[in-house]
Amino acid sequence: MVIGKGSTTHFLSESDVRDLAQEALAQADLQGQRVLVIIPDHTRTAPIPLFFRLFHELLWGRVAALDYLVALGTHQPLSEEALHRLVGITAEEHRQRYAGVRIFNHRWDLPETFTTIGIITEDELHSMFHVPRSTFDINNLEPGTWNLERVEVAINKLIFAYDQLIICGPTFPHEVVGFSGGNKYFFPGIGGQAVIDFTHWLGAVITSMEIIGTKHTPVRQVIDRAASFISVPKLCFALVVVPANRQIGKSETELAGLYVGTPEEAWEAAADLSARLHIIWVDRPFKRVLSVMPEMYDDLWTAAKGMYKLEPAIADGGEVVIYAPHITEVSYTHGQIIDQVGYHVRDYFLKQWERFKDYPWCVLAHSTHLRGVGTYDAETGIEEPRIRVTLATGIPEERCRRIGLGYLDPASVDPAEWAGREDEGILVVPKAGEMLYRISESGGNKSAKRQIGKGVSNLYR
Repeated sequence: MVIGKGSTTHFLSESDVRDLAQEALAQADLQGQRVLVIIPDHTRTAPIPLFFRLFHELLWGRVAALDYLVALGTHQPLSEEALHRLVGITAEEHRQRYAGVRIFNHRWDLPETFTTIGIITEDELHSMFHVPRSTFDINNLEPGTWNLERVEVAINKLIFAYDQLIICGPTFPHEVVGFSGGNKYFFPGIGGQAVIDFTHWLGAVITSMEIIGTKHTPVRQVIDRAASFISVPKLCFALVVVPANRQIGKSETELAGLYVGTPEEAWEAAADLSARLHIIWVDRPFKRVLSVMPEMYDDLWTAAKGMYKLEPAIADGGEVVIYAPHITEVSYTHGQIIDQVGYHVRDYFLKQWERFKDYPWCVLAHSTHLRGVGTYDAETGIEEPRIRVTLATGIPEERCRRIGLGYLDPASVDPAEWAGREDEGILVVPKAGEMLYRISESGGNKSAKRQIGKGVSNLYR
């Protein structure tokens, strides 16, 4: 049974949060257990320091261990200083008050980190998606097929040194899985490359435009199935936060909802509230949007959310400008590969699959997610993205052009000049990356939907 509460009209107090956490942890009966808490990194808005304090207050001295693992996926490992900042303590506090609590980076870059816990077979994948055994024809593309393969499920073997796993992190609309949170903190959070590549490319083939803000998706099915192989008991603290820029007179993030239960059930409740809080419906598409990216996104790989969350609300031929003068790198992890493949629409890769199939699929997914929907004619070599994507960052113009993106000198951009011009079809988003913008049914981006492809809805149960 899920323990929790949430609202679209008011926030939870720290007392509310403490009471819910105390009730849930009491029911879990963790006396003498070794507990590992899995948390997001700095690229997710969440009151992690609050929960770090509460878990210590409610569990320390009662459990045999209370440690933390940062679900990095393939993001850069955090420095000791950054780890302390993430949980809201100083190095001195860690040595004194929180001595004995360990905080680990998920070392995805080290092969010895992982152990294989299961296989999702090809037959099972086909059965999941209710498609013929011989092909996985998602969008009736030409050549139009993407064959499903068995997926090896590997995970950080550190989890097996513990008796109880606790996920603690937020839920937002998400470009790959529909809504983040729940078992996504295992895969890709602390999962192996095979699951990361498969799920990200599956989401990319369906397209971010189609999948983002959709609750039950094929990608979520795969992630939940992968998590079913984890034998350690799991508990999930699913948070629903309201970013500061959405609050009148508020400078800090507030917690609108907290749900505690199994990763699947707690996520269900959190996703429902997220759908009500994190989706902004507009009557007509915008011609030009300035996505102002906060400094928690330190490369384009993470700041690309400024495109993902706005794409559904951009008019055909329109433009998203990602404004982030502090960003100087495309991806600290995958930049060299992106320099090779560039940014392209989905069909550019699928219609030249033999050329690209051996690149990491998660990189191809990021590429097409950022470039957006569009068309590619294999005979003429003509690629036609539906909208333009322009970088106003510290990444040099030559590199932007080479990888297929537009360039705008960030020094020439004054966000104040963009503000208040919605009637002109111009929008500025002060803290982009978490709120999803969609056009109401009456407004509709019909041609955008046509470019996504046919048959996608048949994948959903």
